[in-house]
Amino acid sequence: MTPISLHLFSMMGAITVMNETLTGVAELRIEGLGAAGDGVAHLDGQSVFIPGTLPGEEVRVRLASGHPELIDIVHSSPERVTPPCDLFGECGGCALQHLSLPALLEWKSQRVLHALTAAGFTDLPPARMFQTVPETRRRMDFAVQRVPGGVIIGLHRRNGDPVDMTECHVLHPAIFELLTPLRDVLGSLGALTSRGSLMINLLNSGPDLTLQTPAPLTSADHTKLAAFAREHHLSRISWQDPKDQGIETVAHSGAVREEFGGVAVSPPPSAFLQATADAEKAIVTAVLDGLPSLNKKDVTVELFAGCGTLTFPMSEKGRVMAYEGNLAAANCLKAAAGGRRVDGFHRDLGRQPLLPHDLKSTRAVVLDPPYAGAGAQTVPLAKSAVPDIVYVSCNPAALEKDGRVLWNAGFSVIGLTIVDQFLWSTEVEAVVVLSRDAKRIKRESSRRNRNDPSRSDF
Repeated sequence: MTPISLHLFSMMGAITVMNETLTGVAELRIEGLGAAGDGVAHLDGQSVFIPGTLPGEEVRVRLASGHPELIDIVHSSPERVTPPCDLFGECGGCALQHLSLPALLEWKSQRVLHALTAAGFTDLPPARMFQTVPETRRRMDFAVQRVPGGVIIGLHRRNGDPVDMTECHVLHPAIFELLTPLRDVLGSLGALTSRGSLMINLLNSGPDLTLQTPAPLTSADHTKLAAFAREHHLSRISWQDPKDQGIETVAHSGAVREEFGGVAVSPPPSAFLQATADAEKAIVTAVLDGLPSLNKKDVTVELFAGCGTLTFPMSEKGRVMAYEGNLAAANCLKAAAGGRRVDGFHRDLGRQPLLPHDLKSTRAVVLDPPYAGAGAQTVPLAKSAVPDIVYVSCNPAALEKDGRVLWNAGFSVIGLTIVDQFLWSTEVEAVVVLSRDAKRIKRESSRRNRNDPSRSDF
């Protein structure tokens, strides 16, 4: 495999970073990929970001108005493949369908390794790696827009309007097949006067829809949506007010149910789910494997617990104290916790982080923070006496920032799992096992040296 991942560049907030005086046609060599998946070249000491190109390629571009236009590829990368979707390049959902899947996973893994190295960690363990398969995405936020003659449901093109999703190799078929009848029913709603949004979660009980429209639903709209839910066996349709974000249930058909670790929960509308079921399994497995040996008295504190994706599987190994800032998600978790070794708490960890004394009896901490990272919770966690942490990251930049604080506090990385669940995007998940328990670090190092694996995949 071409070492496509050895060159990492920041987007620096733009598609291109170049002087607008650079004009004409130039032949450039692509040196790496930027954080948004664009190929990066250099011209007169300036970085040029060129969509649709790959490292090692030689390309001809037209330079004008600060935005390079790809003319042709003179020499292509051996990792270049034919994109499977005809909408690629127009729809903004996928950035790297022209890159082979093994090379994509390798590049994403290098993003995580680069973040950890930049945070200060050395002697990183070999990573376990997992990549989801096409047509398994079970959660999607769609743009909805009324246009002459109908309704568009899809994703935004880069810096542009929505593109109607007439094809998708990412979505689970159960969601994609709903889009055609959804266009019809949404087109009949008086509340959809211009642009709205639609979030679909594919739960164990069926598709769960949350609709947002510019105007409130009329009584006729309620009737149409309720009939649609019955006809298509939807577990629930909710409407969210775009002004105050309040949510009301429009249609409800039986129990709304999802299972985490064999425990049935009833997620609120728009609840967070891992993007694919197989990736969720890989993440849960990595977290459980990353926990230290626990006895009955040991307590694991979980931060940013959501509805219990990790909580309930972890409760099979010991008591879990789970904290979540979203009230609806926290209530969902607490409602399912009865009779189990789980204590659920509603707490905004950004405004009221757990302090070192709150963690004094904690054996391990597991956290799955939002995209921006753990924020105000990071420093108190580092200052606590907690010896072991499992950090589930969805953003290498946030991982680097939080990781630097933990490295300064004496933690080492003893386990690492890379999960590519957002196929053909630039997003990557990682489960990072950290410890400052000298005996555990020595034990893991000895095991690694004894086994000497180059890579342990799922």
